[in-house]
Amino acid sequence: MKRLILGLAAAMAFAGCSMKGHNVVLETNYGNIEIKLFDDAAPVTCENFRKLVSEGFYDSLQFHRVVPGFVIQGGDPNTRTPDRATWGMGGPGYTLPAEIQEPNLRGSVAMARQPDQVNPERRSNGSQFYICLRDLPQLDGQYTVFGKVVKGMDVVDSIAQVPHDERDIPLKPVYILKAYVE
Repeated sequence: MKRLILGLAAAMAFAGCSMKGHNVVLETNYGNIEIKLFDDAAPVTCENFRKLVSEGFYDSLQFHRVVPGFVIQGGDPNTRTPDRATWGMGGPGYTLPAEIQEPNLRGSVAMARQPDQVNPERRSNGSQFYICLRDLPQLDGQYTVFGKVVKGMDVVDSIAQVPHDERDIPLKPVYILKAYVE
């Protein structure tokens, strides 16, 4: 797996996918969210995120988890299907190494992952991410924070207010219409 990740990073650099210093914009049906990536703290995660963005991976996905006062979460390709029972379980077919350095502050963007019981290395999901709605020090040292919202936190707050079911899935769709590197 380590060779796969290193090979992925090398291939992206060779193909000119390295766009260090550029922000990512998520166009949602609630407005735009602009994210500054932390290349120094999470280089593999940032390169992977940019790669997925440049391939259109996030286009038409939904935010599948809304927990007011905690996080909103997206990046699951299963949200393209109507089977809500699978939402929160999908990804690109690989995980990423833990790059745990930054704190989980309001507006932080971090990778989701499986629990320690099945994932003691704290490897990140390859595509699912969350945005913190407030400072969450209880998550520090557990997740790879790879960016922060620099514009559109009001949009994030609006998404956080969408009514949701008992699994925290929004009752009204919240789409990432398009994602791009600015």
